[in-house]
This record gives sequence, structure tokens and C-alpha cells, in this order.
Amino acid sequence: MGPMLSVSELEKTYEVRKTAFSNKKTTIRAVDRITFDLHKGKTLGIVGESGSGKSTLARCLMLLEKPDSGVIKFFDQDLLKLKEESLKSLRKDIQIIFQDPYSSLNPRKKILNTLSEPLLFHQIANRQNVNEKAAEILHNVGLDEDSLNKYPHEMSGGQRQRVAIGRALASEPSLLIADEPVSSLDVSIQAQIINLFVDIKNEFKISMIFISHDLNIVRFISDDILVLYKGSIVEMGSRDEIFLHPIHPYTQMLIKASQGEFCAVQEKTDGAITDNGCKYYRRCELADHFCGAKAPNLQGTEEHSVACFKATRHLI
Repeated sequence: MGPMLSVSELEKTYEVRKTAFSNKKTTIRAVDRITFDLHKGKTLGIVGESGSGKSTLARCLMLLEKPDSGVIKFFDQDLLKLKEESLKSLRKDIQIIFQDPYSSLNPRKKILNTLSEPLLFHQIANRQNVNEKAAEILHNVGLDEDSLNKYPHEMSGGQRQRVAIGRALASEPSLLIADEPVSSLDVSIQAQIINLFVDIKNEFKISMIFISHDLNIVRFISDDILVLYKGSIVEMGSRDEIFLHPIHPYTQMLIKASQGEFCAVQEKTDGAITDNGCKYYRRCELADHFCGAKAPNLQGTEEHSVACFKATRHLI
């Protein structure tokens, strides 16, 4: 069986001012030739530092931002070529959960109304049984029926995120995209929400893209992991391969940082790097002038691939 989601050569760039007082602009490649597949029932973890392009990628996959180029195939349908009417019918099958549950919930609506809207719109429930269906959704995300009559401000951060997850599940999607869903929560609550995602994955057999800067969280929930740096994939593979045999210096640094090790980075100040060079050049201890002049391609196998001239020998 082919992949549920197939992304090929996806690109998204922005023109930004170099300084607040200058009209000169520079091009930021937020998503740079991203290619990956996601199979039904699997979870792909996407990890990287702030500014690596994780959230932009998520918004492009949801078509909340239109990519500049590339292909996004969902069950063999190219989303970028579909007309708006066809896209509307597919939107119920792809849902996203954002980082801040409070800003993603309407503060003027009770939880019952928040959950009822997608149920009624997608005809999953009718006026007669919508309350019962909403209560069932709350039960699935670990909340009791009393929460239906509450407003978002009457709930804790963890409870609000559970509601946001429930709303995403209300349309019975095939793919769930979670963009830093626990980073705004207290550490004590994060584990509960992560366990909820694991339960959802096991019970509903739903495919997920789970985005986080925390490798420990990504390792716990993912089947495969994609490591992003400045919009490009630097390493990709199965969860165990990435964690047990990290190859790219950036991945190794992220893992050390997740284990509590202090990682001081001294950036190079020479002018060897060009626009076509490796994006990690200035931070890499292994890099030479060749790395600064040319960017490496992703090489390896489906189980483990890496974009690094100095590290690919470890894949042989």
C-alpha cells in the first residue's frame, strides 16, 4: 500500500527586510525542497530548533499558507491542484492542533458549541444526538460531561488542550497534525497530554505528524523522525536509528541537549560559505571549505538518510 501523504520538493520562501530601517530585502527559505512520505497509522515526528521551519511546514501541509512550489499528495490527490470545493470536502480528513489552546478556542463559546460545530457541519451528528456525541468526544480526551457547559477561561491549560484535541478528532480525520501541542503547558501536564496522543494513536489508528523542539517527546510518540535545520531536512529515519545511531552533527547536538548536556556552539566567521553551501556550515566542527561552497543532498536508505558530506560514510 502506498503512502497516505506524499510530499515532494515542497518550498516556501519569504522576502524580509534586512533591518527595520532598510528597504533592502533578503530571501528566507522557510521550507526548502522538503520530501517525505507518511503511511497510514504511522506517526512522523518533526524536530528542530526555533526557526527551523517546522510550523511553516505544518501550515503549508494544511494549505493555511500556499507553498511556492512542490507536490502534496493526500491519498494520491494533489492538494495544490484541487479546486476550493474539492478542498473543503478534504479538510475534515486533515486536522491541526496548535501550540496555544487558549488562542485556538473561541472564548465566547461554551465547549458544547465548540464541539458541536464540526459535528453538525460534517453531518457526523444531528441536532438530536449532538450533545451525546460531544460528551463522547470529551470522554475520549479524558474530560467529564460537566465540561460541556464551561467556557475556555474556566478551564486549565491542559483541559483546554484536551478540548482542542477533541475538536480536531470530531471530524473523524485520517491525519492529525500537532504543532508543538505541549510546549505552552506545565511540565506536570505535558506527560498527560503526550499519553493522550499515544492513546489516540493506538485506539483510532490515526496517522499523525507530531512537531516539537523536544526530542524526548518526539521519541516517545513517533515511528519515524525528520530533523529540520533552517528549512532543510538534515537527517531522517526510523526513531531507533535516529536516536541510537545519529549521524548528522546537528542531530547529535540536539540529542545531547535533550539529555541535559550543555552544547556550546562557536560559529565560524570566515566568508567561505555561499548561498549554495551547507546551511549548518558555520556551526559544524567537521566542515571544511567544500561544505561552505556546496550543499549536500539527502543520501542513504529508507531506514536512515542524512545530508552531510562528512557523515555519509557511516551509512555504508
